Amino acid sequence: AQVVLGDIRDDLGKEVAEALGGSASYVHHDVREEESWRNFVAGALAQHGRIDALVNNAGIIHVSTIVETRIEDLLAVLQTNLVGVFLGMKQTAPAMIAAGGGSIVNISSSQGLEGAPQLGCYVASKFGVTGITQTAALELGPQGVRVNSIHPAGIDTPMGDGSASGFEDVDTEAFFAATPAGRMGSAEEIGSMAAYLASDEAAYIHGAQFNVDGGQLAGMSY
Repeated sequence: AQVVLGDIRDDLGKEVAEALGGSASYVHHDVREEESWRNFVAGALAQHGRIDALVNNAGIIHVSTIVETRIEDLLAVLQTNLVGVFLGMKQTAPAMIAAGGGSIVNISSSQGLEGAPQLGCYVASKFGVTGITQTAALELGPQGVRVNSIHPAGIDTPMGDGSASGFEDVDTEAFFAATPAGRMGSAEEIGSMAAYLASDEAAYIHGAQFNVDGGQLAGMSY
């Protein structure tokens, strides 16, 4: 597969693209801006001629209670996590339709299916991603574009580590140890699911939600 990576952290983005070798390229891309999406799609089409799959993965988090949350913090999370996904689908879907079909994979969260204290901004954004994924599946499916969502929980990334450290009076190590898997997940485990959903092997999977959460959403563990 030929992959075009987009991010606002240019040094890290270029580093990842170089590690992947000739199959990947990097461009500066801000998912919050529609013009950036237009340029991103145009560049991918100019370079490769078509777009077969999109993974909407950009995300930020804010830890605070609803009462203590500033409106600007809520809007910042929504702009990246929800508006970014909306714009990505809006700008990419026409190219997929023109090519005869494609696959969109939206990274939601376990918090896109259940609430969590102190994560009101994040929960609101990810419930939005879950809902808009289902709507897009209904709208785009008849035109050959599959749309699915992945719902991770407790992934060992800088964002995940940062959010865990923001909780007061919560033993995060004990929390993850108590999940059925007994540990945090890895970014590679999420990537494997995204690659599968983007592939032709998942041709009949559409409008679905995939929990990659170590069993967290299975229920209470006694």
